[in-house]
Amino acid sequence: MTGNGGNGDEVAGLLLAAGAGRRLGGRPKALLRHRGRPLVEHAVAVLRAGGCGRVHVVLGAAAADVRERADLSGCVVVDNPDWERGMGSSLRAGLGSLAGTGARAALVSLVDQPGIGPGAVARVLAAYRDEASLVSAAYEGVRGHPVLFGAAHWAGITETATGDRGARAYLAAHEDTVALVECGDVARAYDIDTVADLIHLDE
Repeated sequence: MTGNGGNGDEVAGLLLAAGAGRRLGGRPKALLRHRGRPLVEHAVAVLRAGGCGRVHVVLGAAAADVRERADLSGCVVVDNPDWERGMGSSLRAGLGSLAGTGARAALVSLVDQPGIGPGAVARVLAAYRDEASLVSAAYEGVRGHPVLFGAAHWAGITETATGDRGARAYLAAHEDTVALVECGDVARAYDIDTVADLIHLDE
């Protein structure tokens, strides 16, 4: 049995940050400003504050610019050359980067959800038990992010993650085994998708 103190070593944070922000006028989401720094830096800090000892970041759109302008020191940075095919390709790239690292689970978060802070990450991380774990944050009972995938599920997710659906099909097929952790009292699960959503960012 693993206590909370060890979960951060066995569970890697996996940040999906490859989006081009097409509905934001082509501004890569990773480089949007939030609280004085690029959104990707904020998201990495959230994973670390929530208890993830290691963090892998998947980049796609404007990857070279993100590497140059964002401080991702201490992270494993993964380039997804197929990022235009959607979030599924980034999830596959991220899980692939964890193979052989000793990680027993991946806690997946999205760069465009700054309303989800360390509290939600910590709750999902605390529900990790072993490589068979499937855990999802929930908002008023509706599944959302972050999501934790034990390593026993990575191959199945990799096979089914296509387009922008990510692991949705896999989670639906294993609904009975997904542990839902209510996070609606500590996080807000909005996305930064359109110009109107930029109101949520604190420049």
